[in-house]
Amino acid sequence: MRFGSLFAGIGGMDLGLERAGMQCAWQVEIDHYARRVLEKHWPSVRRHDDVRTFPPAGDWSCDLIAGGFPCQDISNAGRRAGIDGERSGLWGEFARIICVLRPRFVLVENVAALLGRGMGRVVGDLAECGYDAEWDCLPAAAFGALHIRNRVFLLAYSAAERQQSWRGHSGQNQRPDSFGSDPQAIADSECGRRPSWWQNSRESQIPEPQYCGSSDVHDSFRRRYGTPQETVFAGRGGIEPASGWAVEPDVGRVADGVPARVDRLRGLGNSVVPQVAQWLGERIMETVKESP
Repeated sequence: MRFGSLFAGIGGMDLGLERAGMQCAWQVEIDHYARRVLEKHWPSVRRHDDVRTFPPAGDWSCDLIAGGFPCQDISNAGRRAGIDGERSGLWGEFARIICVLRPRFVLVENVAALLGRGMGRVVGDLAECGYDAEWDCLPAAAFGALHIRNRVFLLAYSAAERQQSWRGHSGQNQRPDSFGSDPQAIADSECGRRPSWWQNSRESQIPEPQYCGSSDVHDSFRRRYGTPQETVFAGRGGIEPASGWAVEPDVGRVADGVPARVDRLRGLGNSVVPQVAQWLGERIMETVKESP
């Protein structure tokens, strides 16, 4: 599968999807420092610098479009203007690009506060483009990290993909159960919509995601799966061994003399955790392989 990366940042989502077996076709990122990081690690991948002028002339088709659009107006740490704010409002460009390129799948990431400050808009725009969507709140702690980092991940798929997948898994020519027609009512559901096809033969190996608002995510993970060093993800399927989480990235917050320290911190703070993106990518790849 080939994917395109919007709001690519330093490539956390891209790294995870590549570990899952996908190939990066193109990246879009406006930040100069982040683009330098992308150029270093993906030297042969096409890049564009602004979602507002993407796609330019040429063939930019791909199987999946992934990206975490700006969260500054959605996050509890900001002014909470919502998805229509100056920066988070770039979701409109994300939706436009989806409608233009028509990928099979769309993977969207944002902060947990999106559930109350814009999920209705996201789901509604995707529906207008002909896509159904599933979403859940996945913390990095469920993948062995020593911090919680709740993030909402939404996977959308076209009506044709939905019908094909549903026939292949149930033997019935019908769509999955509907959660109603009101996008905001759907978004207000605390646990979101978990795809029926995420259930698979390795279900017992997959941590149960902790939903938004949980204050003891890491303790819950430790009780169920042991210490991060004992996690079931250790060394499996290209995911870094749990020992890799023993020390977080060594970029001192108060260190003096670290080159591009502010840029590095901003890049890390905005990045998607690759282990989470890889797990999602693996589920998508499994679904594609099982489809008739």
